Amino acid sequence: LDAESESLIQEALERVAKGRTVLTIAHRLSTIRKASQIAVLEHGQVVELGTYEALVSIPDGVFKKLVELQTIGLAAA
Repeated sequence: LDAESESLIQEALERVAKGRTVLTIAHRLSTIRKASQIAVLEHGQVVELGTYEALVSIPDGVFKKLVELQTIGLAAA
């Protein structure tokens, strides 16, 4: 999706999800930035759990490494 379409979809999802429990599986990690809880799975096990901000602040964290790799990949594209 282009950035504008992604933004429109994200806004619509946020409106529909208000007051509900929503399970989101994300490949583009920026789409879960506002999630109240993020569970990071590795080999079928939860290895990290927290908010976006908390997870990116874990030194050598799995989620932090994924965000960094994705950010580098987007910058190179």
